[in-house]
Amino acid sequence: MKSYPYYICDVFTDKRFGGNQLAVLPDAQGLTSEQMQQIAREFNFPESTFVFPAERGNTRKVRIFTPSTEVPFAGHPNVGTAFLLAKTGLLDRQELQTIIFEEKAGLVPISIAPQADGAIFCELKAPEVVSLGQSIDASLVAEALSLNLDDIQLSTHQPIVASVGLPFLIVELMSLDALASARAKLDAFEKIRAIGVTPDIHLYVKRDEASKAEPQFDIQARMFAPFDGVPEDPATGSANCALAGLLAHYSSLQEGMLCWTIAQGVEMGRPSVLKARALKKAGQVIDTWIGGNSVLVSKGELYLD
Repeated sequence: MKSYPYYICDVFTDKRFGGNQLAVLPDAQGLTSEQMQQIAREFNFPESTFVFPAERGNTRKVRIFTPSTEVPFAGHPNVGTAFLLAKTGLLDRQELQTIIFEEKAGLVPISIAPQADGAIFCELKAPEVVSLGQSIDASLVAEALSLNLDDIQLSTHQPIVASVGLPFLIVELMSLDALASARAKLDAFEKIRAIGVTPDIHLYVKRDEASKAEPQFDIQARMFAPFDGVPEDPATGSANCALAGLLAHYSSLQEGMLCWTIAQGVEMGRPSVLKARALKKAGQVIDTWIGGNSVLVSKGELYLD
């Protein structure tokens, strides 16, 4: 019988039982893709990560699985895995500032910043420059979210696909009430998938509305990905990183850094805090980052025949 150590972390939070759950297997050598998918389904977290020795001279190779599929890149698994390797001493001392994960989407640099109170802040740089894809009819999106058409804010952008390594349909809403009322309507999600768009829908409300409840946040967000086995995600680093790129794209700023503090998971009872930023040069978004704290919750052993 073969055993594999695993750890469970809560990511994008400084408190246990908040943020987004993540299972990390720090030494996954010997596991097949089928076994990794079975393990991710067993944990049934939004994602689980499997860590291997690097193949191209970087820090580690990392594979990421939802309960139903492997994904090329994701935010909270990278932040949480970097935290876990630092927290448990699995990184060499000289690696504790910046590491690079090898993933299907490309190379993912992550900075690691130990803080005075013992916390560890990790921030990843997206493996791709933000790209904008297909716009979706707002009435179809409203139907998919069980909302009215006038709940969709269209002054900045239509519901649109954006990606920094993993695509999301990003939708701005008019109010916190609309955000709280959103419910996934699966038959309408199917209609979105039928037109060739993966219906992983990221909703957000800007600070001018969100500040009424949470003045320390610039944005409050939710994310639904029911066809990936994630009915709702409490903290989605890759979606919020894409959102940062999208907002920076539409910003009038031509040169410089834009930063946002984002709340997610509030409606689920797993509040999360994500720090997003985007850099523009000559009017173009050239890089995006997402970061946050994590906490270690538990560790154990997984047994395979």
